[in-house]
Amino acid sequence: MIIFPAIDMLGGKPVRLYQGDYAQSEVVASDIVEQAKQFERDGATWLHMVDLDGAKAGRPENFDYVKKVKKATNLNIQIGGGIRNLETLEALFDAGIDRAILGTAAVKDRDFLVAAIEKYGAKIAVGIDVLNGEVKVSGWLESTQRYLDEFAQEMADIGVQTLIVTDIAKDGAMSGTNLEMMKKLSDTLSLQLIASGGVSALDDLKALSDFDIYGAIIGKALYNGAIDLPQAIAASK
Repeated sequence: MIIFPAIDMLGGKPVRLYQGDYAQSEVVASDIVEQAKQFERDGATWLHMVDLDGAKAGRPENFDYVKKVKKATNLNIQIGGGIRNLETLEALFDAGIDRAILGTAAVKDRDFLVAAIEKYGAKIAVGIDVLNGEVKVSGWLESTQRYLDEFAQEMADIGVQTLIVTDIAKDGAMSGTNLEMMKKLSDTLSLQLIASGGVSALDDLKALSDFDIYGAIIGKALYNGAIDLPQAIAASK
């Protein structure tokens, strides 16, 4: 299982939110690029980046920082937030980004999603942000009246190969990830599943690995010291 340390960007700073609430953001490091380099020194091979400004604005707002990280490290990077058209995808991939995450666009613009999958295949992931079973979009601010199981199957049918599933209620709460949700998805879908939200102990990672989950995103638990990244990587193997 791959460990994805997370850098969420807001106003050019690495931050963490509590349950997706922009009003409850906390700056967790002084510099985006230096934090990425530290993750690489600690053994990470992938980095998960989220442009929180972009998620609200509907267009990338922190792209320069993403490009700087790519130039300064050898990390594989997946990035989401504000990706709404093929031109943005082209710019990201031209900059060497390895995987782009579509969230709001996957719900609201099916033609774009299909076109992206047709053109870029496995380089496209879909992020599904869930609160009480319902899919949320626009930086977790907008309800969709769509539900996880049905939507995840739709994505598989379209040809999406990687799903990043975030339980908003668990995100930043340090209460453990939603193991039941991830096991159910793993049992029913033949996709690369990445768990996000609430990973706060090595036991979470061991359980996810036992479910044959492809990856796990860790944010707050790394920044507050609850999880040591080298230990997390070792536990996931």
